Amino acid sequence: MDFFLSVAFVLCWSSGFVGARLGTEDAGAVTLLMWRFLPLALVLVAVAVARGRASWRRPAGRDLGRQAVIGLLSQSGYLFTVYWAIQLGVSSGTTALIDGTQPLVAGALAGPLLRQYVSGRQWFGLCLGLAGVVLVATADAGAVGGVAWWAYLVPFTGMLSLVAATFLEQRSRADVPPVVSMTVHCATSAVVFTGAALAAGAAVPPSTPSFWGAVGWLVVLSTCGGYGLYWLVLRRSGVTKVNTLMFLMAPVTAVWGAAMFGEPFTPQTAVGLAVALSAVVVVRAARPRTGHEAPRPRAGAAPPDGSRRAPDAAPRESSSRR
Repeated sequence: MDFFLSVAFVLCWSSGFVGARLGTEDAGAVTLLMWRFLPLALVLVAVAVARGRASWRRPAGRDLGRQAVIGLLSQSGYLFTVYWAIQLGVSSGTTALIDGTQPLVAGALAGPLLRQYVSGRQWFGLCLGLAGVVLVATADAGAVGGVAWWAYLVPFTGMLSLVAATFLEQRSRADVPPVVSMTVHCATSAVVFTGAALAAGAAVPPSTPSFWGAVGWLVVLSTCGGYGLYWLVLRRSGVTKVNTLMFLMAPVTAVWGAAMFGEPFTPQTAVGLAVALSAVVVVRAARPRTGHEAPRPRAGAAPPDGSRRAPDAAPRESSSRR
């Protein structure tokens, strides 16, 4: 199950970069993001109202506020930088590759913040994955001209935003039902992007079928699929292993970009893909560090989708995650 969830996660998450390229051909990043989240948020709110107050009784106001911040970081902050970078001319593959540095940042912070320590073999795999990212990024950047150097820093800030959301969720004690967390996250993003679009005078969507096709693509595959699977795989496998899968986003996105948009896919890109895949294998096969520095996480911690973990599930032991 973990293998199939991981495959589905990689495909759905990488679809977001492709959808961003599709949508920004007809509209700006803010317009596309507004219409990605506004209809979905309205549907989720309607579902919550239809279900009544039962699912909203458990979360306290502080928990809902935390979920709003998580949504602001993991959706609003992260996605805006991805879409903006692609709009600036950075290819979808390179954007995904820059985001692929996330595992190294998460691995470095997991120990001091979550007491989830990365083994030496896992660090080797993380560095190997970074090498794959550099190979593909340099190949892609060399083949695409006319892009300002600072545009490549934009998706890097979005990656930091997603890392912050991940650690905030992992440190949370809240038991928030899935309909509540998804509704809060999407409603927060809908408010942010609708306000930004109205302020910029970019709220009116284009009438082209390709734009609405991109919106549907992003809602179904990227939000419901990729975003939902991110939190699920995170809870089942831990921070290091789920973030290691990010090394595969760039190669997979590069393949999609080459097939759908004619983006460059050079022999160096293929080598980078193979190196990134090797990194995932190394990290996921490595045995976690054990010892006194990796105590059991707080009792009562629950995943953002509200499901409860079995007492003997691997993610409950921080040492089993690394």
